[in-house]
Amino acid sequence: MIWFLLLSLVPVMFITGFALVKYEQGMDGELIQRLRGNAREFVSNLDEYGNYLESRSNRYRSDQTFAFYVLSDSIAQVRQTMQSSVRGSLLNITMSVFNRDGRAMASYSKDESGNAKVNPTLENPDVLLMESYQDILKKNGQMMVVYAGPNNSMDLIAYSRLDAKNGRLAGYVEEITNIGHATLEKLKKRMDLEIVLFDPKGHILASSHPDFLLYPKESFAKTILGDGVAKEVFFDLTIRGEPYGFITIPVKWGDSQFLVGLGASKQRAKSFVKNINNFFLMVVGAIGVLVILASILVTQVIVKPVYDLVGAIQSMDVRDTPVAIPVTTDTELGVLTESFNEMSRRMSASKAELEKKIKEVESAYRELKETQARLVHTAKMASLGQMVAGVAHELNNPIGFIYSNMSHLRDYSQRLLSIIETAEKDPDEIQKAKAENDFNYIVQDLPRLISSCEDGARRTRDIVLGLRSFSRLEQATIKRVSLQEGIEDTLRLLAGEIKNRVRVHQDFQPVPEVLCFPSELNQVFMNILTNAAQAIDGEGDIWIKLRALPRKKAQISIKDSGKGIAPDVLEKIFDPFYTTKTVGQGTGLGLSISYGIVKKHGGDIQVKSEPGRGTEFIITIPIDGPPGAEHASV
Repeated sequence: MIWFLLLSLVPVMFITGFALVKYEQGMDGELIQRLRGNAREFVSNLDEYGNYLESRSNRYRSDQTFAFYVLSDSIAQVRQTMQSSVRGSLLNITMSVFNRDGRAMASYSKDESGNAKVNPTLENPDVLLMESYQDILKKNGQMMVVYAGPNNSMDLIAYSRLDAKNGRLAGYVEEITNIGHATLEKLKKRMDLEIVLFDPKGHILASSHPDFLLYPKESFAKTILGDGVAKEVFFDLTIRGEPYGFITIPVKWGDSQFLVGLGASKQRAKSFVKNINNFFLMVVGAIGVLVILASILVTQVIVKPVYDLVGAIQSMDVRDTPVAIPVTTDTELGVLTESFNEMSRRMSASKAELEKKIKEVESAYRELKETQARLVHTAKMASLGQMVAGVAHELNNPIGFIYSNMSHLRDYSQRLLSIIETAEKDPDEIQKAKAENDFNYIVQDLPRLISSCEDGARRTRDIVLGLRSFSRLEQATIKRVSLQEGIEDTLRLLAGEIKNRVRVHQDFQPVPEVLCFPSELNQVFMNILTNAAQAIDGEGDIWIKLRALPRKKAQISIKDSGKGIAPDVLEKIFDPFYTTKTVGQGTGLGLSISYGIVKKHGGDIQVKSEPGRGTEFIITIPIDGPPGAEHASV
């Protein structure tokens, strides 16, 4: 116990006394460190101002509509945009717009109520943006400068160049936030410091204390600049009989530089040191008493049970069975030990139950994936079967036509061979043989018969080529294709479904080739067009439109004159397995798969429908494919 007290109290008392002496000696050093921290905070606030003005500048530069208004001298629209921007600003700013010649067009400021008010003096066309600034903005697009403001203040100014859509210069935007006495007073109360702002020459621009305005502006130039270079400087100054310690640091604002001076009262620091002295003496006395009591309690009651508990907790990570600690006391530590033992048993049981549940979930997930794959395959097979049936019907007509003509061709060829044999054996009987075999009729009918067979073969070839183009089995990877060709191939395959019943109206505008998975997009067209044809009872119409949209996107619209979709059904049409068809007529996966394919391509699919007025599907996809698609296609 004695050694414990000696090793505890003697070092504490020695260190405390030594620290008190050194603390007074290091008061100036602590003050400097505090001022440095406050300076970093002040600079951070200025950086936030700068970042905010820069973000607004970037927003103006990217606003093509605003640039068009400025370029076209649409002053009403320019004013409307400026008023909205000034009202929405987080800072009290003054915003001015200059035309491409640098002449002022309009100027607004944010008043105390948060509204935008006109600055008549700055809306004078004779107010010009300096040519040097115009040259910098034409080159860099943005710039920020510092100027001395009115009435003991400093202006932080951000300039932005406005470019029209074609890259043509539209004008310039100037935004000014003023740091004046009111702003510095708020910072003074928050940081408990005096603040002075100097220009690069060391002249006073603004201050939080009115006494600085009594000094000539160049009074501090020699002190804070010294050899003429702006750098961190410390100096003492007495204000109204109270000693202050000041630090000045250079601050860069865009293309300009100024200096910030921060001062803290040393009088308060001395009072603080006195309070610290009293506090340290009280602490030393309290520590002495607590050490005596704690040494007995810790060594006899707390330390060993706590070590046992810590060891048990550490062993829980490497053991699968519950960890039990013997209960040797009825105190709070005994209750804690019992609670730990109970917790260990429950954790072990929960761990075993969790492992069991994880295995069950993994098994269920595997079954779900397998079921999903089978259902998707079933839906694709159903769609394929429907398409094959239509293609078979289309192929049957020309093939049947060719087959029926073959009997006539066989008969004609036999008659011609008979005439040839008669000519070889008995040339005098040739005219009789021609008459008996209807030679003149054969000569007239044979070319028509051959032409008819050629037409049927050509139709068969076109259908097969259309089927191959639709499936694009050789194009399983992403590549650029024509959407118009994909839609036309799909229509050819659906000819049996819509022929003589549905009128198709095509409105295709020029659209660049789209980077996509061709067979997957053709599947989307097939699903939607098939649904459109089936939604039409009897005769009807289907309208197909292809458009190029801004921002390099393509839009496909497929609209039918069918019976439409009820609102409660419309909300669910993209849900997997949801279908309004009878059992055996559909799986409810067609539109769900189509939705997934469009989203996979980075696009969007929307549907508009009213009962009795038809349905319209609008598909929008990026021309350059989903993000990273261009690289993947190389």
